[in-house]
Amino acid sequence: MTSREIRKKFLNFFEERQHKIVPSAPMVIKDDPTLMFTNAGMNQFKDYFLGNKVAEATRVADTQKCLRVSGKHNDLEEVGHDTYHHTMFEMLGNWSFGDYFKKESIAWSWELLTEVFNLPKERLYVTVFEGDEKDNIPFDQEAFDFWKAHIDESRILKGDKKDNFWEMGDTGPCGPASEIHVDLRDEADIEKIPGKDLVNNDHPLVVEIWNLVFIQFNRKADSSLVPLPAKHIDTGMGFERICMAVQNKKSNYDTDVFTPLLDEVAKISGKKYGELSKTDIAFRVIVDHIRAISLSISDGQLPSNNKAGYVIRRILRRAVRYGYTFLDLKDPFLYKLVPILAQQFEDVFPELKAQQELVEKVIKEEETAFLRTLENGLKRLESIKSELSSSNNKLISGDVAFELYDTYGFPLDLTALIAKENGLEVDEKGFEQEMTKQKDRSKSAAKMETGDWQIVNEGSDVEFIGYDEVKSTSKILRYRTVKNKNKEQIQLVLNKTPFYAESGGQIGDTGILKVGDETIKVLDTKKENDLIVHFVNKVPSNLAAEVQAEIDEDRRRRIVYNHSATHLLHAALREVLGDHVQQKGSLVSEKLLRFDFSHFSKMTDAEILKVERRVNEKIRENIPQQEDRNIPIAEAKDKGAMALFGEKYGDFVRVITFDPNYSVELCGGVHVPATGNIGQFKITTETSVAAGIRRIEAVTGERAEEYILDQEDVLNQVNALLKNPKDLAQAVEQLMKERNELQKALEKEQSKQAGQLKDELVKDSEKRDDITFIINKITLPNADALKKLSFELKNEIDNLFAVLACNVDGKPQISVVISESLVEAKDLNAGKIIRDLAKNIQGGGGGQAFFATAGGKKLEGLSDVVDQAKILAAGI
Repeated sequence: MTSREIRKKFLNFFEERQHKIVPSAPMVIKDDPTLMFTNAGMNQFKDYFLGNKVAEATRVADTQKCLRVSGKHNDLEEVGHDTYHHTMFEMLGNWSFGDYFKKESIAWSWELLTEVFNLPKERLYVTVFEGDEKDNIPFDQEAFDFWKAHIDESRILKGDKKDNFWEMGDTGPCGPASEIHVDLRDEADIEKIPGKDLVNNDHPLVVEIWNLVFIQFNRKADSSLVPLPAKHIDTGMGFERICMAVQNKKSNYDTDVFTPLLDEVAKISGKKYGELSKTDIAFRVIVDHIRAISLSISDGQLPSNNKAGYVIRRILRRAVRYGYTFLDLKDPFLYKLVPILAQQFEDVFPELKAQQELVEKVIKEEETAFLRTLENGLKRLESIKSELSSSNNKLISGDVAFELYDTYGFPLDLTALIAKENGLEVDEKGFEQEMTKQKDRSKSAAKMETGDWQIVNEGSDVEFIGYDEVKSTSKILRYRTVKNKNKEQIQLVLNKTPFYAESGGQIGDTGILKVGDETIKVLDTKKENDLIVHFVNKVPSNLAAEVQAEIDEDRRRRIVYNHSATHLLHAALREVLGDHVQQKGSLVSEKLLRFDFSHFSKMTDAEILKVERRVNEKIRENIPQQEDRNIPIAEAKDKGAMALFGEKYGDFVRVITFDPNYSVELCGGVHVPATGNIGQFKITTETSVAAGIRRIEAVTGERAEEYILDQEDVLNQVNALLKNPKDLAQAVEQLMKERNELQKALEKEQSKQAGQLKDELVKDSEKRDDITFIINKITLPNADALKKLSFELKNEIDNLFAVLACNVDGKPQISVVISESLVEAKDLNAGKIIRDLAKNIQGGGGGQAFFATAGGKKLEGLSDVVDQAKILAAGI
């Protein structure tokens, strides 16, 4: 069977057993503070297990794209070194929300594996939970008895808490698990060691393929276990592993999931997979990582320097490093693999195919930027080698190795590899100490302690009435205390609320809660899965009292202007630039709107003006808002509603329309009753965010008026300074023309003076043993002039040794120039010399062996530079 057939047979099997087939959730999680990435199939169903939400379908099956590169579930370091761990992988799963339990789950898994996928029964082993005294959980006799009906007892193994008790994190839904393992070894190997001895022992061919989790507990913050309101089934089958088993391969990478990618890497690199261990690891790392990178970007997560974006950037750089070091790939190459992936996933994750061009551009730009960094890191290594050589030291210290890692992105193994090639060693222990310090700093900065929810009133359904009301009479369902960076936050959940929780770019509402005689400030409102969480400044004295909830109406009004204007802007951009424009992020606050969108070039002034005019035209039309609340998603799409990549939509959605022929979008945010309320729209900036992603910032209403008045005020000031000319633009143009002419005249005079200075320096130079020494204190207008003078002297004089101590507009700068012939003959290094000289001016610098520069703070130290340089020259 092909991988596509395997996936299809799995989903069909459970659809025949009354399971609803649901789409994968995005890999990057937005409304769950406990998780950065979807790391298991159950993440999108978490609220069903916790009882926060009732499942519309009690039987579900899917294939979920997962990423395991952070937190408790982190497979990154194993990827490439073995043949069965991955960063991004598909998790095939079937689910029961309070419907069937162990008996059906076990029977169906056996039927699918042995009768549909035709795996040999004698090659399969299962494990059941042996129990745990500390948690007071007994041996899972029930699962054992159900398995006995299908498989010989000798192949039912007991597993400990590590392997057979599944927990999503430190808290949350959990329960005993039953794993299914397959032995893919040759018969000769099986005769030597039985498969049961290798289960859960990291053998590459005796691997777990399916995990059946029987969710019946909730782990609380104090580590105690409490039974869940209903029992659930959560299963996860590794798609790549089941393909290996069904296709009778010895490696996940030998299946048709990976072979097209491996073939392309071989074509690009000119190297063959399967010949050398080191290159094979690089091949596997690259074809694994490109899947994680591409699908994350198609889900809307761009590489960046923080949070989820930083993780994606690190994965990308890891792949580039392996290609650079082991496959000699010195130019961008990862982006060339995207078309193969887009075709592979077009049936199951079509968002990648839809955004293929954007994904390729983002990856290529990231590769190009890192390859430049990599080259700079190699240059830094050269200078480190030189420093060590001069002191007869062969050990690269831990802090220097960490500098290479932290500043240039060099992993320790790459530094060690280059060191070995040059007869050097790395202080790996010192490096690990520096890494530990950094991790401790990160943990300290991000430390957050979340207490358990304290139940005040029973119930979990939260009603949001903020589309229609700005006030409500409510009751508190639950509250908790959160410590974040040593600051205490109180969080409340109400049964009914007008407060909009931050989502879809729109920031959360603020306002007040009146509880009895107390007035409590609501500082923010956020989502946690499907809960609306109010961040307040204190716990109400009487938690059982009635709550009068009131949002800050004026703030909400300004937020709403910006949100509705964002919809009008999106439509205008598609009209002016084309249908390729897709929203890639947004921020809607009371101050401004920020809109990120896919577009491959800077917008022209004419395009910006056209978009702005189109939006204002729609505002003046005063188009009434048309809201379709809770309609089937298929009907919404028939209306032309735009769905955003990376968002998870339910079966029923909300559609906001401002003119059916202009703006129709799926949106959960709050909007103006008619576009005329917005008043005015003004674009303030248009910039680049990443390759293929542009960003517009704009203001509306009163803020747009203030912005225009400020601009007008500046214009009036310029007019006054230029004595109110008839044509202001012409007057400014003339002023600039005169300035440029004066600048050219000044540069010409400075060049003439520099020429005279050069002649004087040559005239005052000292010649000894065929070496020309120029050591002088000089004055120049800028650093460029110093550099130009240095190179002119170097090009005109053979065997030159020059130190120029220069006053550059009141700041000290030094230049050291040495002819290449002297560098070799006298073993001189300008970079090393300048570091010593720079101490005189309280500065630092560096450069190459033949040319180096330094800047500093102590201007009077230039005389000491000259004195020290003359002493140095005397010894040459």
